[in-house]
Amino acid sequence: MGNADISGIGAPSGPVEPGADCGLCPRLADFRQNNRTGNPGWHNAPVASFGGLDGELLIVGLAPGLRGANMTGRPFTGDYAGDLLYASLKKFGFSEGRYGATAGDGLKLVNCRITNAVRCVPPENKPVGAEVAACRPFLQKEIAALPRLRVILALGTLSHGAVLAALGEKKSAYKFGHNQFHDLKTGDLILADSYHCSRYNTNTRKLTESMFESVFEDIQKCLSA
Repeated sequence: MGNADISGIGAPSGPVEPGADCGLCPRLADFRQNNRTGNPGWHNAPVASFGGLDGELLIVGLAPGLRGANMTGRPFTGDYAGDLLYASLKKFGFSEGRYGATAGDGLKLVNCRITNAVRCVPPENKPVGAEVAACRPFLQKEIAALPRLRVILALGTLSHGAVLAALGEKKSAYKFGHNQFHDLKTGDLILADSYHCSRYNTNTRKLTESMFESVFEDIQKCLSA
């Protein structure tokens, strides 16, 4: 599988991150300011991606969790979703070191990078369509900055749609389904789907640990082919 043809979505000069006081989404900016007032020791800013630019796997989540990435400043760090995600990454060789649920725990990703479709925490963990669209250029730049990218893992339907929109793909051509893999027209990439590793999904048994791990098993097969 070759490198992604990213000529249509920006030059691979490195990802562009929103500034700490990004005002593209007024609702999120207001929520961010309220959190700064109530919890001044938290990160309370757009959360940058985690991992190197040489990875073949990009994981795209929904948005920072209020008491997770919004507090710690690193994607999926500090909440239950991160506990499950990082344990799975460790098991399948996509990380090294100990996950300590803080940005300073020394954990390193291997052949993998993590980002979110929306970079700021939304009220009730629910971004609206306009906010996803406003953050789309950052996701486009993220994809463009990864010259060895082969697989994009979308966690949830919103992330699935955000990736397709960022790549200019028709959403109707790729139906979301857990552990479904889609050969995209853009850049010879594969889009893999998984239910989001949220506590709600695991508590309701919509997603089990074995179901989540099966996705990474299949991703490993894709990358080793």
